[in-house]
Amino acid sequence: MKSSLRRRGSLALLWVGLAALASCTSYKNVPYLQDVDKVNQAIQTEELYDAKIMPKDLLTIVVSCTDPELAIPFNLTVATPVSQANTKINTTSQPSLQTYLVDNDGKVTFPVLGDLRLGGLTKREAEQFIIGKLKPYLKETPIVTVRMVNYKISVIGEVAHPGSFVVSNEKVNLLEALAMAGDMTVYGRRDDVKLIREDASGRQQIITLNLNKAETVLSPYYWLHQNDVVYVTPNKTKAKNSDVGTSTSLWFSATSILISVASLLYNILK
Repeated sequence: MKSSLRRRGSLALLWVGLAALASCTSYKNVPYLQDVDKVNQAIQTEELYDAKIMPKDLLTIVVSCTDPELAIPFNLTVATPVSQANTKINTTSQPSLQTYLVDNDGKVTFPVLGDLRLGGLTKREAEQFIIGKLKPYLKETPIVTVRMVNYKISVIGEVAHPGSFVVSNEKVNLLEALAMAGDMTVYGRRDDVKLIREDASGRQQIITLNLNKAETVLSPYYWLHQNDVVYVTPNKTKAKNSDVGTSTSLWFSATSILISVASLLYNILK
């Protein structure tokens, strides 16, 4: 009797130990940015990230001078028609700035100056480039402001609110993108986050990032580019649950068909 109780007690302790080990193992897969000391001790000499202009970007380019009349030829505006309800009169709203679409060669067609190759330049570099082109036409050095109006990223997979998000300040990192999407669900794999990126030549690239490791913040892929897609991979639990749901649905469908056939045969043969 005593030996049986001891055996049961040993088995119980073994199960408790295994459960504790499993819980510790699973917990290690949950927190972001572990081993932060390694990152804090690393020498970080990289420059601050600044987005570069890419093909298919939409830009607004504003030229300002002390004398506003001098800048008018370089600032194209578009009047947006507004239809008033219950009337046949069309009015126009406040004029808005013309947007410039960067073509596949990285060029935009700018008034007076013609084609300007801005692809591959940062905003600051593009502004200085346009200022240099304007100097022969203006007596004073103008102020040029370039903005990207379609800077967006997409987050899909195991996040609370997947979708595309417009980034107004043209700078966003991987963790900020996940925050926009409501963070990962409990089924998202922190160690298997896919980043899908297209370069200026249209070549697709897929990078795997591990958010359990703090070294990820030092990765060149930590800061996102415009039109990047972040995909959070589901874990095995989500896959199993999906399989169970599909199998259950198929089982119920098959059962319903069998019951219908049996009922039909019963009515025919009785």
